[in-house]
Amino acid sequence: MTVPPLSRQPILTRRIDAFWDAMAQRFSMPGLLVGSIFFALSLTPSLLPRTEIVQGVLSGCCFAVGYGFGNLGHWLWGFLGLKVPPGRVTRALGMLVALVGLALVVLALSYANTWQNSVRQVMQLPPVDRSQPLVIAAVAIPIASALMVMGWLLVLLVRLVWSWLAPHLPRRAALVLATLLVAIVVGALVNNLFWRSALRAADNFYERLDALVSTDDAAPQEAWKTGSAQSLIDWETIGKDSRIYIQSGPGAADITRVTGRPAIEPLRTYVGLRSAPSVEERAQLALDELLRVGAFERSVLVLIMPVGTGWVDRAGIDTLEYLHAGDVASVAVQYSYLTSALSLLVEPSYGAETAQALFDLVYGYWTALPRDQRPRLYLHGLSLGAMASQNSTTVYDVLGDPFDGALWVGPPFSSSIWGRVTESRQPGTPYWLPRFGNSSAIRFMNQSGGIGWDAVPWGPMRIVFLQYASDPIVFFSFDADWQRPEWFDEPRGPDVSPALNWYPMVTFLQLALDTALSQTAPVGYGHVYSPRDYIDAWYEVTQPPGWTRAQRDALKAAIDPDAYSALPQ
Repeated sequence: MTVPPLSRQPILTRRIDAFWDAMAQRFSMPGLLVGSIFFALSLTPSLLPRTEIVQGVLSGCCFAVGYGFGNLGHWLWGFLGLKVPPGRVTRALGMLVALVGLALVVLALSYANTWQNSVRQVMQLPPVDRSQPLVIAAVAIPIASALMVMGWLLVLLVRLVWSWLAPHLPRRAALVLATLLVAIVVGALVNNLFWRSALRAADNFYERLDALVSTDDAAPQEAWKTGSAQSLIDWETIGKDSRIYIQSGPGAADITRVTGRPAIEPLRTYVGLRSAPSVEERAQLALDELLRVGAFERSVLVLIMPVGTGWVDRAGIDTLEYLHAGDVASVAVQYSYLTSALSLLVEPSYGAETAQALFDLVYGYWTALPRDQRPRLYLHGLSLGAMASQNSTTVYDVLGDPFDGALWVGPPFSSSIWGRVTESRQPGTPYWLPRFGNSSAIRFMNQSGGIGWDAVPWGPMRIVFLQYASDPIVFFSFDADWQRPEWFDEPRGPDVSPALNWYPMVTFLQLALDTALSQTAPVGYGHVYSPRDYIDAWYEVTQPPGWTRAQRDALKAAIDPDAYSALPQ
């Protein structure tokens, strides 16, 4: 016998109600809505282009964070005793929230390629594959699920501790104390067991990696090179990247071939962490090696602070050696095995200690020389090395006999000098390319070179900050979670997507990921600095004689930027 449709309706309704009741027990509908909003906003542009895998990880994390905020608000509503609509209204609202959240996710995924291509377009990259949204969703779902399970376990732990404390304390006081206890214990375990153990493992790993060399990597034969038989620095005490830096620079013949000018052999000195047991001894070894090779007889002497792993950006020194026909001596001293990001977290002052020791010794010797018989002295550093170099001395210590200048590239957002100068910029100048004072001592440059500086006279000390508006190492901010950064203001940098917008918390997560992946940008964007921009910056700092703008442009054209792809820092 056929059952009349009217008699089936109550059964179907009850099943739908039971389904939504089960969903409401397992998931917070406000949490799903806020999570969907965070997911959608995570697909909008940030500073750097992202692959579909990276975007999927970010979007999954953003969904989980948004779900946590929404779930917390949902819980607080009930905890405070606020009323909710009757059951059927609540179910209807839950269905509406689910549909709205799903629509947001689908709509955002449909715009994902457009948003991502807006970043790629300003960096002259090809557009993304049309299937990218599907991959993003496939990656985001397990990431979000795993993080939500972790959050559920933390909540379960808080409830367990709460149940233990409830018989002895007022209900709300027991909850607050339970939350604090779980936060303290979990934080201590993560910091002391996981985080510190991971850092020790990373330090050991990078130390072994620093010592790793290929079997055909023989010590240099030229007497003036670090690691030669005549050198004071044992070839076995510097790592693979450092050896490449020492061996790969342009020789006199290379400089003449590229520039058409007579040249001499540049002098490069490098002291590794294993070259001497203490900071002071490594600094003394650096000075002794400079004296051995005759560095103070050159026209230009540069004190380099490498990045966290000890890597030196060859593009930054090769270009200087081309501009000065090889009449350059430089020295770099390693201060860490960790990457710049880890060093910035673990030992931010360690690089400064090495920079100060090196500067004090070399500057002390340099100031004792006759002014007309000594080289011009410059400081240089990239990334964490730029911050360490800034901390090597203060202007008050060198007022009587100032060094000649500095080129600091991609300075981290926590750099004190960079921060003070940027905040004190001339009104109306952009945060990403400020002007400071009368521009006689400190200038900022990006891909536009020295345009606009020809009529502005320099003072006795020339300091240039080279930075790209798309560099997250420079423009990351811990305040970006709830405060709109100033570099979002118009006008935008030439390498920043016009579709970039600020969203609370989501933009912070985007910038944090950009910072971790800053080396993935193409040459000339992000944290990967191009030789052509180094040429303009070094020209402003050192003013090499005999170079017209046309000749500098010809030098830029002669140097292949792809030969200087970034290495892990």
